[in-house]
Amino acid sequence: MQLEQLVERFREKDVSAFETLYGMYSENICGVINTIVKNEVRSQEICQDVFVKIWDNADSYNASKGRFFTWILNIARNAAIDEIRSKSYKNEKKNLSADYFVRILESKEEEVVATVETEGLFKLVRSLKKKCIQLIEMLYFRGYTQKEAAEELAIPVGTVKTRNRSCISKLRENMEIK
Repeated sequence: MQLEQLVERFREKDVSAFETLYGMYSENICGVINTIVKNEVRSQEICQDVFVKIWDNADSYNASKGRFFTWILNIARNAAIDEIRSKSYKNEKKNLSADYFVRILESKEEEVVATVETEGLFKLVRSLKKKCIQLIEMLYFRGYTQKEAAEELAIPVGTVKTRNRSCISKLRENMEIK
């Protein structure tokens, strides 16, 4: 059966068409969501929600605006982005331990187990100031927004932005030195 006919049956709420389309696309859609969310279990839940959403909103698909897969993909991508912007996701990330990162940074070079990942990370960050390490940990490893980091550190948002920019520039310099 051709895709256009399958999609039309899907729009008419044909359950077997839905099952066929789910079988065709679910693995790819879940993979895209997992790329964004980086949590396989949560990605599966979001994927299920996406397929329920497309079932409920099948009438909104317009073939003249793009392919069916692209329509589903955009809905999935938006759902994944909504998830990572959600308060619960951010709180979950804040509670995750950054011990691995911190342990590498606080260790002396000789103490770090020489793996490719840790050795490279140690070399990149060893010349950063403590305030840079703290800010990078908050923004990139714990999922804080710049505003949340500013509140936590009791500094203006503009200072967070400037400090982040200068810290990233210093990391880039360190990468060029390697």
